[in-house]
Amino acid sequence: RLGRGQLVDPLGYLIAKRLLDIAGAFAALVIASPIMLVTALAVVLDSPGPVFYSQYRLGRNGKPFRFYKFRSMNVAAPDLRDSLAASNEATGPVFKIRRDPRITRVGRMIRRYSIDELPQLFHVLRGSMSLVGPRPPIPSEVDEYEPWQTERLAVKPGLTCLWQVSGRSDLGFDDWVRLDIEYVRRHSFWIDLKLLLLTIPAVITARGAY
Repeated sequence: RLGRGQLVDPLGYLIAKRLLDIAGAFAALVIASPIMLVTALAVVLDSPGPVFYSQYRLGRNGKPFRFYKFRSMNVAAPDLRDSLAASNEATGPVFKIRRDPRITRVGRMIRRYSIDELPQLFHVLRGSMSLVGPRPPIPSEVDEYEPWQTERLAVKPGLTCLWQVSGRSDLGFDDWVRLDIEYVRRHSFWIDLKLLLLTIPAVITARGAY
């Protein structure tokens, strides 16, 4: 379901990007492992349920993969979504509430600083995700895409992307997609490095985080 057909990147870029992904994800896991252990314990102690939340997301060219993150909501969250539909603050097919009542106390903290996303470093090592790329969407969201919006699926999804360092959830859905498509059309090894460096202050300041 791509708007411009499948994208073919130069072999040199693909090799350099993959090496950056492996080295960066491995280093990040080593550094973040104490934080991940404490987070796992905090999630379990804070509310009943599993440590991780999983669902299917769509990767490059719409290929589905099983996606994991630290659980930040109570276990009844999926059943409560319909009752909260009128409170949705996001545009387009995305569902977000700034003060979502389903989020746990620990969940609110780990979301603010993107700690809940750390398990996705394993997806980067496996190759289903990259350090840099559009965030992987939920299949039901993609079902509602307009044809031009599917171009964001032309590259491997990532942990961070252009819109995450440009306002995160403060941006509307169409702005997210336009920035993702800008990345799809201009991406390079040096742009990836720049976005990784820009992600650090964006995460520390929690700008635009829900």
